[in-house]
Amino acid sequence: MTSQNLSGDRLPQERRVVTEIPGPRSRELQERRAAAVAPGVGSVLPVYVTDAGGGVLVDADGNSLIDLGSGIAVTSVGNANPRVAARVKEQADRFTHTCFMVAPYESYVAVCENLNRITPGEHEKRSILVNSGAEAVENAVKIARYATGRQAVVVFDHGYHGRTLLTMTLTAKNMPYKQGFGPYAPEVYRMPLAYPFRWPTGPENCGPEAAAQAIDQITKQIGASNVAAVLVEPIQGEGGFIEPAAGFLPAIAEFCRAHGILFIADEVQTGFARTGDMFACEHEGVVPDLVATAKGIAGGLPLAGVTGRADIMDKVHGGGLGGTYGGNPLACEAALAVLEEIEEGKLTERARRIGEIMLPRLRALAAKHEAIGDVRGRGAMIAIELVRPGTKDPDPELTAEIARRCHAQGVLVLTAGTYGNVLRFLPPLVIPEHLLNEGLDVIEEAFAG
Repeated sequence: MTSQNLSGDRLPQERRVVTEIPGPRSRELQERRAAAVAPGVGSVLPVYVTDAGGGVLVDADGNSLIDLGSGIAVTSVGNANPRVAARVKEQADRFTHTCFMVAPYESYVAVCENLNRITPGEHEKRSILVNSGAEAVENAVKIARYATGRQAVVVFDHGYHGRTLLTMTLTAKNMPYKQGFGPYAPEVYRMPLAYPFRWPTGPENCGPEAAAQAIDQITKQIGASNVAAVLVEPIQGEGGFIEPAAGFLPAIAEFCRAHGILFIADEVQTGFARTGDMFACEHEGVVPDLVATAKGIAGGLPLAGVTGRADIMDKVHGGGLGGTYGGNPLACEAALAVLEEIEEGKLTERARRIGEIMLPRLRALAAKHEAIGDVRGRGAMIAIELVRPGTKDPDPELTAEIARRCHAQGVLVLTAGTYGNVLRFLPPLVIPEHLLNEGLDVIEEAFAG
């Protein structure tokens, strides 16, 4: 990965700060927003984007910011990838919608064929297309309940699965996602996750102990014969980029197989080359029964999918799955272009290269700053967890301050974590190496004060 413009984007790949951030034009737009948009919709950084591509976002004041967020892991091939843009424009000239359930079209079928091909496992598969990650997760649960005739769904501490009624229930974090929005859906049970940094007996014991605890609680509190599905993020997203300790996911998957429980991988944030594999569960050879995908699938257009074993997916009666906009033809063309970019551009390798650059530098930074309790992640899904020195007590205030300092210097970073004390980094897989290193320079300066 070199410093040239990897995505073919027309924008200079440079950080450029010409006003304070946010600048005067963005502040004007923010005033208009306050009068028009419900305040429940938040923003990480209120700069108003006028152009974007490669590894930069250009705002209304002419600032060019280094993008270490990718729209929360969505624009992995860049915000204005030429192949994606061309396919979408060509499709828009032909037709924008027929509804696949009314009059179908080939691109929906082609996307499903590709999902069946690239998701883990050599078994026969089927897919459906929907609009968002939450919708994909919700449909995966629907399918699991229908196929098994069971109702209970098991999820894990720190998990995030969406904002619909069911996916809010599946999500662990109360504020801001659940507060005041109940009551929630029934038959959802939460188990301990293998969180190495915070495991009481140490990271070396975390995987087997957490798996044993979860299996024991499922068996005693629910009964394995009542569980339709176990749903897990192979690396947690909003929960703080927690990578479950080695052995945890395979042990849970084996327990599921032994008891007729469907193992659902929520790969909404981790999928499509983000972690250095096409899907994160491949890292330990876990083959899910159902996979929920979204975010990086279509270069920023709304698209998501559920892919599963054919014998499971084929059980649902005709008309039981679908939606008006699911698999919109523009989004399907974008997805086909994204998959071509990932495979032809070897973006799984690019993701691994990003990790090779980021992890050593962040670990060296951690050696200098006691406030960095943990550095973790794989590929281009990296995080640091901030604590009060000498403890493992979360420090969300310092986390917010470091993010603010980065933003002021033209580097977009995101926060996450149950305790609000994790800085997460999701650079586009096409970010030029010089920009990535410059972004890391700014992060280091932010910690130096």
